[in-house]
Amino acid sequence: MKVETSLERGDLEKKLIKDGYQTIVGIDEVGRGCLAGPIYAACVILDYKSLFQLPESQLKLIRDSKKLSHLQRQKIIPVIEEISVEHHVCSSSVREIESLGIVDANFRAMRRALRLCQSSPDILLLDGNAKLPRYGGQQITVVEGDTLCFAIAAASILAKEARDHYMRNQAKRYPQYDFDSNVGYGTRKHMDGISSHGICPIHRRNFAPIAKYVDSIAP
Repeated sequence: MKVETSLERGDLEKKLIKDGYQTIVGIDEVGRGCLAGPIYAACVILDYKSLFQLPESQLKLIRDSKKLSHLQRQKIIPVIEEISVEHHVCSSSVREIESLGIVDANFRAMRRALRLCQSSPDILLLDGNAKLPRYGGQQITVVEGDTLCFAIAAASILAKEARDHYMRNQAKRYPQYDFDSNVGYGTRKHMDGISSHGICPIHRRNFAPIAKYVDSIAP
């Protein structure tokens, strides 16, 4: 199915519902570009009747997780959980990212979340332009899906908050990298921490800046 670029937020989901789709699963991942930590993926099945009854003050918070503050995500997550038929968050570890590559590790996290669904999906909505390989059912990729689709946005929010929580806990073990602020992204403080202290077990050794550092200290 081709997604019209002129669609407004929620239009695709409304069209799918009108066409008879009932179990619409939104999927998104967080942490793909990080230098440290696992990648997280979430899937969300929304009760759209409940969703569209929300006040605009809540609806406007179900959007791209990167555009929300931590406090905004904390505020909207209980709402998402309440209007969800199901929601699941899974991850792929740093070791899996290193052995499989980030693309396949991402798909593995998505599959793990999907396998937890007790409802049989009628269709998947995935953020971006890459379909889930070896999935036999219907799926649609949506560029800027976390802006255009409520289910993808909800998955984005759940995945980000779960991953950020994990990385803030890791900051207690590895305070030298400023993980509580950068959550694994390659900020100046993060890179300065690597220069001063080396890398830690949750750094992704197959990512270019980390691989470059490892090569620089090799005998």
